[in-house]
Amino acid sequence: MRVIHTVSELREVLAGQPRTAFVPTMGNLHEGHLSLVREAARHGSPVVVSVFVNRLQFLPHEDFDQYPRTLAKDAELLATAGCDIVFAPAEDELYPQPQTYKVQPPPALGDLLEGEFRPGFFTGVCTVVMKLFQVVQPAVAVFGQKDYQQLKVLAGMAEQFMLPTRVLGAPTVRADDGLALSSRNGYLGPAERTEAVALSQVLHQLATSARVPGPSLAELEAKAAQSLRKRGWLPDYVTLRRRSDLLPPSDEQRLGSEPLVALAAAKLGQTRLIDNLEL
Repeated sequence: MRVIHTVSELREVLAGQPRTAFVPTMGNLHEGHLSLVREAARHGSPVVVSVFVNRLQFLPHEDFDQYPRTLAKDAELLATAGCDIVFAPAEDELYPQPQTYKVQPPPALGDLLEGEFRPGFFTGVCTVVMKLFQVVQPAVAVFGQKDYQQLKVLAGMAEQFMLPTRVLGAPTVRADDGLALSSRNGYLGPAERTEAVALSQVLHQLATSARVPGPSLAELEAKAAQSLRKRGWLPDYVTLRRRSDLLPPSDEQRLGSEPLVALAAAKLGQTRLIDNLEL
């Protein structure tokens, strides 16, 4: 496995490789990331994993400076997971000048849920991923379904720009108690880590109650959010949406066979966690 830090060297190494598979990450890797690498290896070769903490997707009050940089450990993990190349550019390598050209996702998808509570987030994500796609030129790129809305935004970007990259989603990896694996789980104290599983439990409860006649969807969502508040969480949203466009379902769709997804984002202590459950 090679660790490469410059765009020029990466392009030289990948020249003439028509089946490159790519997994973009911000590092601080865990088993969820490694599952993406293994999935990528099923679809192409060589497998390239980028490790880059992207300033553009952090709001001013968020944890860009505190986000863990653990490249040496990340490289050790990636070497065991089938990664062929780690691309770990410095910030001025990927952004040698201010990034004034940016990729703006459509408001109908990019300004709701995460986009509402983290304005500009998806612009930052789309911009860095577009840039990485141009550098790596992958045939396939794999993203985790834990970031459900992000996956839809990036798949739409690749489709509308007719990029030669197929965007694939891989299932969320969970701890034994059901907590979705996340780099930010490392911010949780012992008591918070025990409590954190409540987020997935609330989503299961919402998904179960949503398919049967009874209270309205708004009432079910309000009850789910209140159950988190009573446990000390600060929820941004707990909601049920259509998988197709992440808009609210009608009552007929909710009680029928429309593919749906329950999504939540909430802060526990100082740590913001997200999760989702398809139904």
